[in-house]
Amino acid sequence: MKFGIITERKNPPDRRVVFSPEALLKLKNTFPEASIKVEHSDIRVFSDDDYKNLGFEVANDISDCDVFFGVKEVPIEALIPNKKYFFFSHTIKKQTYNRKLLQAILEKNIELYDHETIVDAKHKRLIGFGRYAGIVGAYNAFRAFGIKFELFQLPKAETLNGKEALVAKLKRTLLPPLKIVLTGEGKVGNGAKEILDAMHIKPVSVENFLTKNYSEPIYVQIDYLDYNKRIDGKPSSKKDFFTNPKAYISDFERFTKVSDIYIAGHFYANDAPVILTREMLLASDCKLKVVADVSCDVNGPIACTLRASTIQDPFYGYYPFENKEVDVFHPAAIVVMAVDNLPCELPKDASEGFGEMFLEHVIPAFFNGDKDGILERAKMTENGKLSSNFSYLQDYVDGK
Repeated sequence: MKFGIITERKNPPDRRVVFSPEALLKLKNTFPEASIKVEHSDIRVFSDDDYKNLGFEVANDISDCDVFFGVKEVPIEALIPNKKYFFFSHTIKKQTYNRKLLQAILEKNIELYDHETIVDAKHKRLIGFGRYAGIVGAYNAFRAFGIKFELFQLPKAETLNGKEALVAKLKRTLLPPLKIVLTGEGKVGNGAKEILDAMHIKPVSVENFLTKNYSEPIYVQIDYLDYNKRIDGKPSSKKDFFTNPKAYISDFERFTKVSDIYIAGHFYANDAPVILTREMLLASDCKLKVVADVSCDVNGPIACTLRASTIQDPFYGYYPFENKEVDVFHPAAIVVMAVDNLPCELPKDASEGFGEMFLEHVIPAFFNGDKDGILERAKMTENGKLSSNFSYLQDYVDGK
């Protein structure tokens, strides 16, 4: 089995990589029969020499490899027919902008394994950058607050050398007694929680968050039953919420009345209620000043997320009265941070963490006959057709 680490070709440039040099060395030591080749890259967070110094071949042509590992979508013209590819294809939700990519993959007889489709037997995702999105998203929430109220200036996360440097900057920042609400208890939400805890911001219960005043910054981490309730007033439960999401309505307004910063790190299903509505943002008692939408679902559950922002220009103002974007310093503006590629700001940390997960959950499947079904469940295409698990994409492929 010959593995190839491809260079990232999508713009804007992405410096992340599936395997750091140290992770590749661990792979080689664990599975000596594996052959590994690294494609030359000028943008990767780890230099070509970092790989060469550990004994790996770096070349301009790695077309002799069997399996290619990348992060972002591979441009159609760079796809090599009859190979296996791992990358984020952004097609499993029928994203129209990548229909031609999936069509080309089928035409070129490529076996595609999307990182998002790598799940265990219970269909829980095993691979992702969510933790790092949460870490950078939380950092950016405080950066936005400092800019909006001209209290402090934090540098962009991408200019700092990893998570610990972010935390060090935040610890040196004097914060007023803010109330911060965080939605989500998955990888994204817990990544944001890492930052809040590292800053020694005090976690409190929902009841105390809603009813008490504090002389220091505090936060509450809430899950979907904390901010959704049944429309008919009947008792709610996780099973009922997932079975009957349309029977629920958002109860998030009780948090908007007391919160200064909202960090959105939840998972959102299509039929679930909108979490933060325009009506909530219009309310005279809405106290939100910053909304850091880490999940970044445009036209989704957060009404003020009008568009995705960028690492270069991460913040914009939202004017609830006219439902439009305005300058961050508009007196009635809520600052929105909706960067959709936050882990790119911590390319070294994110790459190292991603590689650890990949080594644990995916690579063994190549050498143990895929005994746990990891590869079989993740395989989207084979022999020029969609696999049975992804047959629902056929109408999307057909352009319907």
